Order: sequence, then C-alpha cells, then structure tokens
Amino acid sequence: MSNAVRVLIVEDEALICSFIEDALSDGGFEACSVHSGEAAMSTFRDGRKQCRALLTDVNLGDGISGWELARQIREITPGFPVVYMTSASAPDWKSQGVDGSLLIEKPFAPAQLAAAVPQLLDTRA
Repeated sequence: MSNAVRVLIVEDEALICSFIEDALSDGGFEACSVHSGEAAMSTFRDGRKQCRALLTDVNLGDGISGWELARQIREITPGFPVVYMTSASAPDWKSQGVDGSLLIEKPFAPAQLAAAVPQLLDTRA
C-alpha cells in the first residue's frame, strides 16, 4: 500500500478506532492512528508519517479537542483536509469547525468514511 494516501486518525475509543482503520483500508487508504489530540500534534509536527488528511473525533477526553486540533494543524498547513466525527457536537460544527471541513455524525457507515476523504482531496481512492 505504498501509494495509498495516509490519513491521521484521532479517536480515543479503541473499538471505534479499529472500525475506522478497517473502513479506510477497505477504501484504499492507509491509517495512522493515535488516541489523543496531543499525540496527533506530535505525529503531525514530526512529519515522518506524511499524513495527507485528518480524521478526528471531536470529543477526545482530557486535553485538546478535535476542534482545537484541526485549528492548530491548519495554522501549520493551511487548507489541510479535515473530517470531524461526532455524535453529540454536530450542531457546533458551523462555529467550531475549520473552513472547508466535513463532518460525519456517529454512528456512520464505513462507506461514509471512505467517501469523505477523497472528497476533500479531490481524488479517487
């Protein structure tokens, strides 16, 4: 899968994270998963993973939220593709989400994830 687009996944629940990894893999993407906003920023800043999109839960427990994570990443790389996932925070997307982002409400189907990333990248998986 060396030509696959790598997606940075930020999800604090292990079972959901595994589900997302499988859905993206089935869609032709490579997953790089972390479980907190802080770990995601470290991975992103390190740059060795060369992720091309962010798929983040909004509510990540203690620490920075998915909203804040996306803003910090966009300060470093304007226009970086962002997909938010949430069950309770969808109404806040308009005021909290970064411009040009997408939001997928939980629960979602695997196909929704596989379709969201290429929509932002303007490519086909």
